[in-house]
Amino acid sequence: MAEFEPKIVAFVCNWCTYAGADLTGTSRIKYAPNVRMIRLPCTGRIDFMLLLQAFGKGADGVIVSGCHPGDCHYTAGNFHARRRWTLFRRLLDFVGVDLRRVHFAWVSAAEGAKWAELVNDVKAKIQALGPYDAFPKRLDGRPLPAEVA
Repeated sequence: MAEFEPKIVAFVCNWCTYAGADLTGTSRIKYAPNVRMIRLPCTGRIDFMLLLQAFGKGADGVIVSGCHPGDCHYTAGNFHARRRWTLFRRLLDFVGVDLRRVHFAWVSAAEGAKWAELVNDVKAKIQALGPYDAFPKRLDGRPLPAEVA
């Protein structure tokens, strides 16, 4: 049997983390190709439903990453993101998502190596957890029919 390769969705800031990920590639730093990035104007604008939709559409893990505190292009977006992240974690726990599957990090445009390290670390953690199969399900634990899921 082939080794499990997790699907990871990363919601990243356009101004910092996305540029840092770009630097990772242009610097030819190797990192796991399991991450699908979704570029946001600012992580302060991320919505809880985006995280749930990622899991609902087959993601095994989620990363949210933006500018370091004090470096936000929009002045305070990363502070909003940090506050929202606290709430998101509680809501994800409430709906049954294993919190080891969600990660929050600050990565600047100059931290390509940090992005590669983050992706590789998250991939290893998710790989150890195995596929995420807890969502969506019926209340009795059986999977939903394919046309509904």
